[in-house]
Amino acid sequence: MLIEVKVPQLSESVAEATLISWHKQQGDRINRGENLVDIETDKVVLELPAPKGGVLAEIIKNDGATVTSGEVIAKIETESRETEDRSKTEAAATDESDARTAAADEGELASEVEEERVIPKLMPAAKRVAEENNLSTEAINAIEGTGRDGRITKEDVLAYLKSKTAPSETKAEISEESTASVAETNEGRPEKRVPMTRLRMRIAERLVQSQSTAAILTTFNEVNMQAIMDLRARYKDAFEKTHGVKLGLTSFFVKAAVAALKKYPIINASVDGNDIIYHGYYDIGIAVASPRGLVVPIIRDADQLSQAEIEKQVVDYAHRAQSGKLTIEELSGGTFTITNGGVFGSMLSTPIINPPQSAILGIHATKQRPVVENGQIVIRPINYLALSYDHRIIDGREAVLSLVAIKEALEYPASPLFD
Repeated sequence: MLIEVKVPQLSESVAEATLISWHKQQGDRINRGENLVDIETDKVVLELPAPKGGVLAEIIKNDGATVTSGEVIAKIETESRETEDRSKTEAAATDESDARTAAADEGELASEVEEERVIPKLMPAAKRVAEENNLSTEAINAIEGTGRDGRITKEDVLAYLKSKTAPSETKAEISEESTASVAETNEGRPEKRVPMTRLRMRIAERLVQSQSTAAILTTFNEVNMQAIMDLRARYKDAFEKTHGVKLGLTSFFVKAAVAALKKYPIINASVDGNDIIYHGYYDIGIAVASPRGLVVPIIRDADQLSQAEIEKQVVDYAHRAQSGKLTIEELSGGTFTITNGGVFGSMLSTPIINPPQSAILGIHATKQRPVVENGQIVIRPINYLALSYDHRIIDGREAVLSLVAIKEALEYPASPLFD
């Protein structure tokens, strides 16, 4: 019996998605729950498991196709339970026979079995690059996969090739453009054209939307981080021992931002047509860099969380952003955003508002600088803060005072163990 494989229901804010890569080919036998294809939305990458076991009879939408919720992308020829049980028994017997054969003959057949074991680890683009560079099974096994479930990505293969390539052979790295359109100028200098990912296109769209619809203005201030640094030095060991997570800076900024948002609710508001929506909750977005681009997971009800709970969420989001395992729900919503360019060394920036929010806080690298205290020049760790806001609903007074409130909360913090 033929059953249809459909695109899962996407969130209301996601109209389309892109099929990144099929993990099975037409005619392949599949088991129920086995990942068939990776689907990229403008927020996350989803895995689509097989609804039934059987044979992949037809692939209707190929890699790179644009799809929508509920769209049929493939068909599976299912088997009766009796046939399926027999197939499993036969497969088990075949595996046992292959194992005995491999043990008896460690030559060509063993290498073929090993290759079969390796191939499922390779993503399609990675497999093409590996084949083009004639990588052996042994070499592929030496590559540490950074994709989901340890899969080897194209970037993993390229990094391996680069580590094994002598400086005089760097021109051979043109193979990493195997999935891009490569052209040469009249001077013989190489170029490559790479299509934007759906996430990158969405980021571009939202940033242009933000600048074309909001009246964005940025106000700046500086904060003396000495009190925070002293607290971290004093409590970091006890904090980690008590809560099982390191005491970072992010939780201090989140707490300070929430304090300011409570004092000036307009900073936590958003625009909907001709209405202003005041949010009675504090969902703080934390901008995180990932291999696919910038993502902003949300810390829900941040005002109700302790610093330890905030730090745990931030660490969890950062790890899952790298592996592409954040969910759509975790990336949706938010009333205010914090972005930290300081982790990359930025000293000052004008962050762009994440619509429909009306403000965003940019924090930067903390550096030792001379400042005046009580008429004396002293050295202190200084961080420059930037608050970009939508001038349509937020006046300069509220913007400046809210940033001052953040500054004061950071310069006079409470012990992170008190909460």
